[in-house]
Amino acid sequence: MTLEQVSTTAPLLDVRGLDVFFHGSNGPIQAVRGLDLTLQRGETLALVGESGCGKSTTALALLRLLAPGTALRGSIRFDGRDILSLSPAALREVRGREIAMIFQEPMTSLNPVHTIGAQIEETLRRHEKLSPAAARKRAIELLDLVRIPEPHQRIDDHPHNLSGGQRQRVMIAMAVACRPRLLVADEPTTALDVTIQAQILELLDGLRRELDMALLLITHDLGLVAQWADRVAVMYGGEKVEEAPTSRLFATPSHPYTKGLLGASLHAGSSLHHADARLPEIQTRLDPVTGVRDFTLHVPQPASKVRALPVRAAGGEPLLSVQELRTDYPRRGGGVLHAVDGVSFDIRAGETVGLVGESGCGKSTLSRTLLRLVNPAGGRIVFDGTDIAGLSEKALKPWRRRVQMVFQDPYASLNPRRSVFDILESVLKVHGVSDRAERHSRIAAILERVGLPADAARRFPNEFSGGQRQRIGIARALVLRPSLVVLDEPVSALDVSVQAQILNLLVELKEDFGLSYLFISHDLSVVRYIADRVMLMSQGKIVETGSHRDIWDRPQHPYTRSLIAAVPGAEQRKAA
Repeated sequence: MTLEQVSTTAPLLDVRGLDVFFHGSNGPIQAVRGLDLTLQRGETLALVGESGCGKSTTALALLRLLAPGTALRGSIRFDGRDILSLSPAALREVRGREIAMIFQEPMTSLNPVHTIGAQIEETLRRHEKLSPAAARKRAIELLDLVRIPEPHQRIDDHPHNLSGGQRQRVMIAMAVACRPRLLVADEPTTALDVTIQAQILELLDGLRRELDMALLLITHDLGLVAQWADRVAVMYGGEKVEEAPTSRLFATPSHPYTKGLLGASLHAGSSLHHADARLPEIQTRLDPVTGVRDFTLHVPQPASKVRALPVRAAGGEPLLSVQELRTDYPRRGGGVLHAVDGVSFDIRAGETVGLVGESGCGKSTLSRTLLRLVNPAGGRIVFDGTDIAGLSEKALKPWRRRVQMVFQDPYASLNPRRSVFDILESVLKVHGVSDRAERHSRIAAILERVGLPADAARRFPNEFSGGQRQRIGIARALVLRPSLVVLDEPVSALDVSVQAQILNLLVELKEDFGLSYLFISHDLSVVRYIADRVMLMSQGKIVETGSHRDIWDRPQHPYTRSLIAAVPGAEQRKAA
């Protein structure tokens, strides 16, 4: 069904003037302001925006799933009925049967003590009044529909027995069990690898067509939007700032914030590399008199290069040389898992090497082995001429300050009970910086350099945004003045605009301090921007290595080609 065809019919979903108020300690907090949305049968509408913009609140409001005490104003009409006026009993009939929802995190949405079959069957027995035998048969058919292998056997598995992608498929099976007319998918692929992400979106699009179902896709991933959505609505600060057909919005965005999002995004059409230019950053300013917010797009200029560490010539000895490294884990029931299986690579001083691979390929185990948080089963880790693979903990300590790590989740890796100053000072104390004045000086200098406010040192992690917490994590790694920094998915949990800021910061810090990076990610677009060389890892092995251009333009290994093919395209998909 084309946009021209659906636009002539009455909308399936018609939201008018929606306001959502939460109860706050100092009075009501407005999360959504005057939102208008329409969605036609068989259409995919993407609702786009960054954390806190009101996307998920809007999704929950459609099914009246918000917390007690939340106030809703306006109109939500589904197929002519006002959702806000339905009785609890009537609303229960709508939920699941006519409007269904896929939540962002399937592990927290699925009940861990019940089998996946029992959870799907519950929906069927509630709405379809099926017998236990009929519900089980239909549940198996649904698992097969969403391409769960061996559904007759997997139906009796518990959620923890499944991979992340399989759990998301189970959530989809539950959502489409009663053939709903509207499916709300709230960030359905955020935590998934690129190939699984492509499979999930293909599955949702196929179900949309097969069931003539409307799909509300909530995401911050503009690559997905470009490939799968018919129309796009962009939200900021609880308001819709722009809405347009997908092709037009990407070609000629009208609102400054939309322009900023597209400019800062590393969606698949971007071939930008940090050596060519920095990523654009969105800057906002609120006029204190009029209350109007102004958006501008700022492109940082490369800073002057002040090398704090000597950089070897390209033909010299590498800073890090990994040779036939192996890390083994015992398997349950006997045997050995070769998590890292004969890996060899070099990192030169001043170089960024990207490590790409899907969940379970061995990326994180490799990083922990390099830092000797996990002991290798064999091979060599030659750092600045010394093999640190077999060093004792005492002999290893002087080397630890020279290799530091930035973790994926900055909040989980920061002690919430300690101030930022205490977090950074403890690192310096552990590594022998005994002079108090020097510690204070180094902490103040690194906080300023990573762009944190002057009062950041005395505040606690919970007082910062996600991007600021990642800056604290970077400051903690750099306060020791290392030579090599291992970055494990450092921007995967960040919004588009914040991701651009952190990537620009990492490039600047690399230049200022003469750093080398091992940048680990499952996001090929991010690695394409940040890395000088790229390694592809699969099943514990490095299957391909090349420059960032060669990997994208001339991939050699089938695994590399499959990953690149699965990255969301920058052009709107063709209608079937």
